[in-house]
Amino acid sequence: MSKLRQIALIAFDGFQILDITGPASVFSAANDALGKPYYQVVTVSAKGGLVSSHSGIRLESQSYKSSQLASIDTLLIAGGSADGLEALSRNEPFMKWIKQTAQGTRRYGSVCTGAFVLGRLGLLKKKKVATHWGSYQKLATLYPEAEVDANALFVNQGKLWTSAGVTTGIDMALEMVAQDLGAEIANIIAKRLVLYVKRPGYQSQFSPLLNAQSNAEPQFLKLVEWLQNRLDQNIDTPRMAEQMAMSERTFYRKFTQCFGETPRDYVEKLRLDNVRILLTSKASLKQIASLNGYSTAAQLTKAFAHRFGVSPAFFRKLHCQEAHD
Repeated sequence: MSKLRQIALIAFDGFQILDITGPASVFSAANDALGKPYYQVVTVSAKGGLVSSHSGIRLESQSYKSSQLASIDTLLIAGGSADGLEALSRNEPFMKWIKQTAQGTRRYGSVCTGAFVLGRLGLLKKKKVATHWGSYQKLATLYPEAEVDANALFVNQGKLWTSAGVTTGIDMALEMVAQDLGAEIANIIAKRLVLYVKRPGYQSQFSPLLNAQSNAEPQFLKLVEWLQNRLDQNIDTPRMAEQMAMSERTFYRKFTQCFGETPRDYVEKLRLDNVRILLTSKASLKQIASLNGYSTAAQLTKAFAHRFGVSPAFFRKLHCQEAHD
């Protein structure tokens, strides 16, 4: 039997439990999809034994000193509470082991705020990285030598992998499996775990509507509502500017300042998010295209695949819907 690839997931008191169990479930599902062991997942902590998560649930772990740890293929540090991360960072022997082990692995990284541990170890220098949206500013301030992407679900920079909050660790682990075993196995895992789609890392942490609710001025929130009710229509910048009672130039400037993207790109995101919802219905692809302003099903398919990384047909298949296309 070929040697198993050992996945070491670093835990500490106060860790976020989904940062461990999410990736662990993906690697375990890969073994099931292959029908044979390929990955061996181990939870590693400073002392071993039970480690308490932030939610109070405890997981069994091995000490980093354990002789049972084989050559580690992939090392990932979970995120967690500020106190937990600080306590981990003060444990010099464990931190030294994490750094030495990471440098000797095929790949290493973090989920959510685990990136702060990598920063403390000097492993984020001159790298583009991701973390939870609520922590990106702090990470960027503490480690200015790193380029922190505030929106990405996950980022891969050579050996280094970093992801945003909680469930994005699943997305990142899926991409790791896809690189190891191919997209077909990754897609089987996505279906088994009942995931909407294998999301590409560059996709934003938020939907367009959530971004609008969080960042937009009241007048633009009204525009978003207006757009939602007219996705089947020809909506261009002049029409939106007219709706806002602004000149095209003023509207374009204020819109891009508010949303961080052009009106055209934003409308397409609204349409494609609506398409994703409608794909769980029995509507045909032609009908869905028409309802969202696409002239043909082929045009919709191209746009959908560009954003989500899979075709509408495969997305629908993941939900076990009977397509009538």
